[in-house]
Amino acid sequence: MTSVLYDAPGPRAKRRNILYTIVFLVVLGFAIWWALSVMAEKGQLASEKWSPFVTDSQVWTTFLLPGLWLTVKAAAFAIVIALPLGALLGIGRLSDHRWVRVPAGLVVEFFRAIPVLILMVFASAIFVQYTDIESEIRPMYAVVTGLVLYNASVIAEIVRAGILSLPSGQTDAAKAIGMRKGQTMSHVLLPQAVTAMLPALVSQVVVIVKDTAIGGALLGLAELMSQARTIPANYGANTIASLTVIALLYIALNFLLTSVASWLEGRARRSKKGTGAVLAADDVEELNAPGHATDHAPGGAVAKP
Repeated sequence: MTSVLYDAPGPRAKRRNILYTIVFLVVLGFAIWWALSVMAEKGQLASEKWSPFVTDSQVWTTFLLPGLWLTVKAAAFAIVIALPLGALLGIGRLSDHRWVRVPAGLVVEFFRAIPVLILMVFASAIFVQYTDIESEIRPMYAVVTGLVLYNASVIAEIVRAGILSLPSGQTDAAKAIGMRKGQTMSHVLLPQAVTAMLPALVSQVVVIVKDTAIGGALLGLAELMSQARTIPANYGANTIASLTVIALLYIALNFLLTSVASWLEGRARRSKKGTGAVLAADDVEELNAPGHATDHAPGGAVAKP
């Protein structure tokens, strides 16, 4: 049996695949056993290092939950600001007016090329020198500023690529019925592009949540990841246990985000405004390559105002 992309494996190939799977599972099991053995030798599996997370509520009320709250708050502020700002920059890069298109492109390319770590450091230095923000909340301002500047630029490219991924017939049909550029963008292109952009946008939202840890490591923000230093200092050097619990909290938080986004994506695809296309991160980079800055994908779908 042959599909469009590959030939279905025959009996020998199936046996090889099963053998490879068994070998991989054996190697993986050995690696896990070795890691647990080393941890046991170092005393990292002792019950006293793990029991505080179950028996002592102060671990949660004093360290983990406040750290999780600061992580969520910093990420929420950054997301709420970066999403509309990125959308405006992405639409600006598609403008017919050079005085709008060029500045938007310069802003996006400039901040997208700078590591978010450097943006946070510069933001913190600027707040120290030129503002009266209290030192207790200054790390939050610096983290949010760095996340907004970097991620708004990335989101701008996601928005631009999502719009360019639509069939050119959508724009042509909108022009044929007399719609202006702004009407075409707001009533035809953006509602359909949102569906295609959702997977890439969700990935960027997850990146924002994880990048809050940079502020804890560098600027002293007491977010979730920074508790991996304070908990072992108070509960007997249980670093492995602390990192494990913190990792599980990150996994749960990001799983909640992706689940909500998947539900929204499903609703959007069931609506009449979706095109069925999905924009992945690789598509953003491909459409950002030379020659794709202003070209639309081929197609002839009819626009629905």
